[in-house]
Amino acid sequence: MFELFTDEARTALVEAQAEAHERSDTALGCEHVLLGLLRQGTGLAARILAEFAVTTDAARAAVDELYGPPPAVPPGEALAAIGIDLEEIRRRAEENFGPGALERRRRPRGSHVPFSERGKKALELALREAIARGDKEIGDEHVLLGLLREGGVERLLRAVGADPAALRAALTPAASRRAPGA
Repeated sequence: MFELFTDEARTALVEAQAEAHERSDTALGCEHVLLGLLRQGTGLAARILAEFAVTTDAARAAVDELYGPPPAVPPGEALAAIGIDLEEIRRRAEENFGPGALERRRRPRGSHVPFSERGKKALELALREAIARGDKEIGDEHVLLGLLREGGVERLLRAVGADPAALRAALTPAASRRAPGA
């Protein structure tokens, strides 16, 4: 499916992955995708979000407030600082209980963070938005419309002072006017 995405939309999803890594999150949700759209910065979605005064910094602060801040120190480093060897604990747990006994592991930097169910649904809805408009590609504007249809970012948008319904209304005609291949 990702081959259907425009360069701007793919870049936004790469930036969403980076946000998830920076927060040490184990799933890529709607909030990460919104931050990725903002970080991408040059697409139609980012421009319309800017018209509503939604900035990366404000959205990131709202994510921290709504979902909790990312850890100041990675958990493994924090435990090591007080003399706990996380790798030794993991080894012993797997030795006694089998591989994967400690499910929630920190992902290596650069590894893929899987989409949450809501994140997947938002991308499916982005595809539907593109199809409904007769577009052959999924642009960043379709991704934002998918996020808005899914509803996973409404609370976050309200926290930064943006009205999701007004944003959707402003975005819909803009997405319809998108030039083919743009």
